[in-house]
Amino acid sequence: MILLAIDTSGRDGSLALARVVTGRSEIEVLEVVSLSGGTFSAQLVPQVAGLLEVHGFRKSDLAGFAVVSGPGSFTGLRVGLAAIKALAEVLGKPIAAVSRLEAVARASADRSHSRVMAALDAGRGDIYAGDYQLKPEVAMGSERLLSREEFLAAAMGSVVVTPEATWVEAARVAGLRVEQIDYPRADAIARLGWEHIERGQTVTPGDLEANYIRRTDAEIFSKPKA
Repeated sequence: MILLAIDTSGRDGSLALARVVTGRSEIEVLEVVSLSGGTFSAQLVPQVAGLLEVHGFRKSDLAGFAVVSGPGSFTGLRVGLAAIKALAEVLGKPIAAVSRLEAVARASADRSHSRVMAALDAGRGDIYAGDYQLKPEVAMGSERLLSREEFLAAAMGSVVVTPEATWVEAARVAGLRVEQIDYPRADAIARLGWEHIERGQTVTPGDLEANYIRRTDAEIFSKPKA
């Protein structure tokens, strides 16, 4: 089984091709390809086609998909989700929608943490925060858009996990425990996506939606109809 994973939620993105080996819970990541920010729509389809060709596969060999559904760039998320919807619709294969905040939480290298607060910069002085339990089983408490003050208060008693240097410093100044990680790539999304697929946590192309958390500017500034 060949799995394609896509992340176009951040400033830069990536895609990964992975092989699922029968009888094993771990997947084998064949390759990760970086995508430059700002040109996802032009890069994505050619990069997917090229990645499949390099490894001797065709689109029909794809048996599942994993995609970051948010939070992140509105435009970037739409590009990635549209590509996955089209492929999954044509091939009739399952989709695992993966939260970027879950990927951050699960990237913690310290397995002693039972609960973490995943953090991603949301701009405008706000932060995307995901409250995750890691033991004994992974479970999401909540995913929210918070102000700086709200975030620091909500993170009390948790370990903050984030790739954002600014928020690492803010958490440390506030006396919180914090772990700085690298931004998760598509190989991490592939692994999480396969876990979701194994548990039956999949969506159809018609049900796949972006998890923006923050409303779009159009929603925020639109005037209510009289």
